Parts: sequence; C-alpha cells; structure tokens
Amino acid sequence: MKTKHLILLSSMIILGACHSGGTKNNYPAAEQNNTVDAYFGTEVPDPYRWLENDTSQATAAWVEAENEVTTAYISRIPFRNRLKQRLTDLTNYEKIGSPYKKKGKYYFFKNDGLQNQSVFYVKESLDGEANVLLDPNTLSDDGTVALSGVSFSNNGNYLAYTISRSGSDWREIYVIDLTTGQRLDDHILWAKFSGAAWQGDGFYYSAYDAPEAGKEFSNVNENHKIYYHKLGTPQTDDLLAYQNPKEPKRFYTADVSEDERLMFISESGAGSGNNLFVKEPGKDNAPVIALTDDMEYTYIPLEVIDDKIFLLTNYGAPKYRIMTARITSPKLQDWEELIPQSETVLSNAQIIGGKLILTYEKDASHHAYVYTLDGKQEHEISLPTLGSVSFSGSKDDKETFYVFTSFTYPATIFKYDIDTNESALYLAPKVAFNPEEYTTEQVFYTGKDGTKIPMFLTYKKGLQKNGNNPTLLYGYGGFNISMNPSFSVYRLAFIENGGIYAQAILRGGGEYGEEWHQAGTKRNKQNVFDDFIVAAQYLISEQYTSPNKLAVNGGSNGGLLVGAVVNQRPDLFKVAVPQVGVMDMLRYHTFTIGWNWASDYGTSEDNPEMFNYLYAYSPLHNIKNDGTPYPAILITTADHDDRVVPAHSFKYAATLQASDTGKEPKLIRIETKAGHGSGKPISKALDEYADIFAFVMYNLGMSL
Repeated sequence: MKTKHLILLSSMIILGACHSGGTKNNYPAAEQNNTVDAYFGTEVPDPYRWLENDTSQATAAWVEAENEVTTAYISRIPFRNRLKQRLTDLTNYEKIGSPYKKKGKYYFFKNDGLQNQSVFYVKESLDGEANVLLDPNTLSDDGTVALSGVSFSNNGNYLAYTISRSGSDWREIYVIDLTTGQRLDDHILWAKFSGAAWQGDGFYYSAYDAPEAGKEFSNVNENHKIYYHKLGTPQTDDLLAYQNPKEPKRFYTADVSEDERLMFISESGAGSGNNLFVKEPGKDNAPVIALTDDMEYTYIPLEVIDDKIFLLTNYGAPKYRIMTARITSPKLQDWEELIPQSETVLSNAQIIGGKLILTYEKDASHHAYVYTLDGKQEHEISLPTLGSVSFSGSKDDKETFYVFTSFTYPATIFKYDIDTNESALYLAPKVAFNPEEYTTEQVFYTGKDGTKIPMFLTYKKGLQKNGNNPTLLYGYGGFNISMNPSFSVYRLAFIENGGIYAQAILRGGGEYGEEWHQAGTKRNKQNVFDDFIVAAQYLISEQYTSPNKLAVNGGSNGGLLVGAVVNQRPDLFKVAVPQVGVMDMLRYHTFTIGWNWASDYGTSEDNPEMFNYLYAYSPLHNIKNDGTPYPAILITTADHDDRVVPAHSFKYAATLQASDTGKEPKLIRIETKAGHGSGKPISKALDEYADIFAFVMYNLGMSL
C-alpha cells in the first residue's frame, strides 16, 4: 500500500446542518483532506485520516462537538432518565463470584450492588466472616481503575494482581503479602495480555517496551517479551526470560505448572491457534523445547500430574479433544489421545478434585461431564436449563463450585460434589424482576447457502407474533468466539417493555468447531453478514417483527458486522448500534494489535484478491451517498480503546454524517476515560446503556 499524497486543510471542523428523524442536528462536519492510498493500482481516498491522530487538538475539538450533538439528542428523549433509573434499580443487587480455595482460605469477588468495581474478599471458612483484601474502588475517585486479574503464588504467601486504567489493555502488576495483608513495593509497568505466572518468590509476565509518549493507545505494539520478576527487586532488574525478535508481531505468554516443574510458553498472533514450548523454570540455561510448529491449531496445557502433561487441543480434531504427553518426550509427535472429539465442541476442560471436568457446547448451550484421569466418563452434571456454566476448583481439592447463567437466569453459584454428582444451591442473586414472566426459545433458520443456523429469542410470555414487536438482533461471528446464553440487566428494560432480544449464532464463531469458524473468515466473511441478514429476514417472515421495528447491535467484530449489513441491506433495519467496531478494513492492521486479526480477516496488503474482498465490505468504504435511507445509527467508542482504536468509529461517523443517507440520525457517542469495555465502572456502564437503549427504544416507537 502506498500513500499518494496528503494535504491538510487549515480548518478541520465546520458545523453543518442536516435533518434527522424530524429534528435538526448540527453535525460537526469534519473537513476533508486529500489523502489517497493506492492498493494494487486502485486509489482509495481517506479524507478523514487526520482523525487517526487521537491526541491532536483538532481531533479533540471534533470529539467534543460530536458529544455535544449526541448529548443534546439523547436528552430530548422523554423517558431517558426513567430508563436509567430502571436500569439502576435492576443493577442494584448483590453480585458474588464463585469462591476459590487457596491454602485453606476462600477468596471471592463481591459487589454490593452499585459499586463501580467489585471488591476482592477473603474468608477463613465458607460460613466465616468476609474481610476485604483489595478494594479497587479506592484506587481512583471515579472507578476507572479496574482490577483485571489475580494470581496466587503456589505457596499461598503472595497475591499478584493486575490493574487497568481507563479501560486500556495496558496492565500494571502489584503484589500483596497475604500473611500481613500489606502491598509490597513491587510494581510492573507496560505489561499487556499478561497475568503473573508464579515460580518461587517471583513470577513471569509479558510486556512491551515503554511506548512513545502520546502514542500509548494507537501505535503498533511489537516485540512482546517474557520477563521474570523476583520479589523485592526493581523492574529494571527483571530477567528477560524469552523473546523472539524475528517475529515482532506475535504474542508470548508464560504459564507455570502448579508443582513448578515446567514452564509453558505460548506463541500466537500468526494463525488461528498457537505454538507451545516448554522449559524448566528458574534455570537460565535450560533449553526451550518446541512442542508444536503450526499456529493453525490450539494447544492448551491443563496440568502436569506425575509424569503426564494433560492438554486440550483441536489438532487432528476440529471439535477438540484431550491428549497427554510424557514429560520425558513432550513433543506433539509423541502425544496420545485420552478423550477423542465428540459430535459437539469441547469448549473447556479443567482438572478439579482429581477428575477432568469437561464442558461441551451443543447448539451454543453448555453441557458438563466428569471424566476420570484415564479418560472414562463417569456422569453428566445436571444444569438448570439452556445456558452457560463455569467451574472453579483446584486439582487436589474435592470442593468445587460452578456458576450457571442464561438470558433470564442471573449468575447463580452451586456447590458441586464430584463423588456423588450432586449440586446444591450456594448463592442465588435477588434481581428486581420475575424470571417466570419471560421465556427463551431456540429456533433454527436456513442460511443463504442452506446452512442450519441457531438463534436464541427471549421475550415476555404471551407475546403475539403479529409482526409488530420491537426486536433487538445481536451478533458477533468471529475469532472462534462462542456466543453462549448470558444474563444482562441492561437488556431487561427493553424486554419487559415488550421487546424481543434475539441472539444469532453466526459462522465465524466457535459454537460448532473449527470448520464453523473458518466458514466465516477471510474470503468467507460474507457468510457472517449473510447469516445475520437471513436472521433478520427470518424474524420478519415469522411475524416476530418488521423492518420498522427491528434494531441491530454488535460490538468490536460485531460492530464491523453491524456496519457491513447496514450498508448491504439498510432497508431491513430501523435502528443500528455498532459498538467499538472495526470499521476500516483496509488499515485496521496498522494500529496497536490489529495485525493479530489477520488470521480472521486477511489484510489489504496480502494480494489484490484479498484487498478487493475487504474493500467490498469494509463499513467505512461502502456507505451509500445517493439518498438511500439508512436506519437511525448510534456509534459508540471510547478515548482509551487501544484494542479497536477510536479512529475506526471517528472516520465512520464523519463519513456517515457527510453522506446522503436519509433523515434518520447518525450519531456517535465517545466515552472518556474508558476503553474497549473491560473494567468499565458501573456508573459509566449505566449511563452508556441508558443512552443506547433510550436511542433504540425511541427510534422503534417504544416508551417507558
């Protein structure tokens, strides 16, 4: 790709008037420059390239002006404040995470209801008094510092915890002495995509070199390295444990077995999976042994027991299987199959209480089973309904807990006895709604090419299929990520006021294994958009809703999905909300860790065919400008999003507002001191979702 020329005009922002939804919106129409990129002989204008500079005064002025317009529009929605109050009431319930036992004590997260961040507690016994170990709400005045991970040393003496600031992917690591409860002086900066993997009185972590000042949230991240930090020493003395300067655009992370005999190194970023290496930790001269050499497959070490390594992999098994390796001969060629792949996808595996607990996905809903360590199935764990489950426990402790959730089933904790296969309710939250008034059904529709595709529908009982029900259709479809049933209070107000929440299970995800994933990647990406469009058509043809009552929503890769389908079929939707979306498919790989998505997307620089394919669906580059009516659109992004940089949404919004796409509003909501979504304080989440659902409900003709 070659940039032809760049001529910045002196004035970047002017106010332009347009009519939207019967109301006059003064969009801050961004001035255009003459940037043109050449791809394999095709010239592509990029007139809003200046909005990629997220620290410039011109961009800051544009952001402020856009937020003023959006705030003014949202404030005119008569029920917005009532909606926020309802969401606040729904959110205000005690949320407790699954207990985790370490050295005889129980640790767990709890949120009293409206605390910005959940607090980390410790108990001497399950029935004992809970004491605060770490309260992230004390780390900032506005709740924008989040506790993003915890890791116990194997001797139980220390806890390493990671924090993120303002939603960024950058991590800082601190350490607490669990015998005294005091925080130590140890402090790690510029870690990313990393926790702490303990070995002795220290831990391994992954980090980048300190970024250029002012470019922390936009410049490409390169040369991921693994370091070892010994407690009581400064970060400048940390030992460089592993790096691969030949491959700067890859991730390297470390994990240490509980007995500290082996350190595993995972290499990813250049395929759909990862490579796996092993070495003896704490020995500088110990060799790093490559176990695999193909990053198109996933290799996850589960645990080391006696002389065996237990692994979860899709190598030779698109729906995953369990294999074992000997410590003395750990290379892939010597692995042995323990539990073969099933007809359904094996999505998770853990060793708890001397048994294997395996979680499978059947049509995107979880089923759990207990196996012996020699691969024999003992029993299925009975779950309440269609939904999602996650287990907690250690390899030697019989005490096990699991959390179950579904669309109208708040996260509920059960205590599970592995030997008797009995579950007992441990803790059920008290949310201010009656789940008995709602129902979830799973339907299957036929895709454009004949593929059977599932979709979950949640709504109030007694719904009439009259084609007039407000409906919110959600999708993702990418990166082998499964869209399992989950609970969210933010959807409840929409549903309890007559709305239908529809979640389509699109190709590109992981619900049916690697073949399903690959069917939605690179030159198959159009399958994802077609699957989503046909989901909308199904909802309309089956009289659940109509184009005038249908909204679409998705985030990140799902934001790309929404942007693409709105361009391709604007007539199908009344409202669209693309959140933190990947909107510039020609330049996504030039920001932060965007290069990591090439395994799903391909890049515009690969070859002419890949460029043409991306150019044909890129949301930014396919906005119509001929008077074709578009739905009402609310774009969301955040100033500290260093996963999908806000430039994607900035340029997309500027292009939409400058194009002739009909009278409906085209707005952008830009959050400050927030990132891609993780760690967002409840106060900010409530404001954001009150705005989003007020926009959706208002433009669908709903009220509260």
